[in-house]
Amino acid sequence: MNDIEPRGGYTPTGVLAKQGVTAIGSLIGGIGLLIAGALPMVPGIILGAVVGVVGIGAAMSKDRDDRKIGILAAVAGGLTILSKIGIVKPLAGTLLAIGAIGLLAAGIWNGIKFLKGLKNRA
Repeated sequence: MNDIEPRGGYTPTGVLAKQGVTAIGSLIGGIGLLIAGALPMVPGIILGAVVGVVGIGAAMSKDRDDRKIGILAAVAGGLTILSKIGIVKPLAGTLLAIGAIGLLAAGIWNGIKFLKGLKNRA
């Protein structure tokens, strides 16, 4: 197909690929947050620390999209740690669950857009 002359309802390949990647990433991230919230104290703290350190590393990237994901991962790691310890446990756990639901919703939404774009290409 010719990307220069789009037909009605045609979704460009780049947009379609980005929607698919965003859908899969959001769904995996949401499931990961749900699992992290359900872990016992010690494994949850370890997982939160690992996710936080990886997120901080990604937040120092020069790519804008990598920085966004890095900040999100660092916050998720911090919330995972806080949801396992201390007086902020209920608040952090609630925020972790809200984040997981938000990621799952974004994944489903982008998945629907991706599938509609694929259907329009056929």
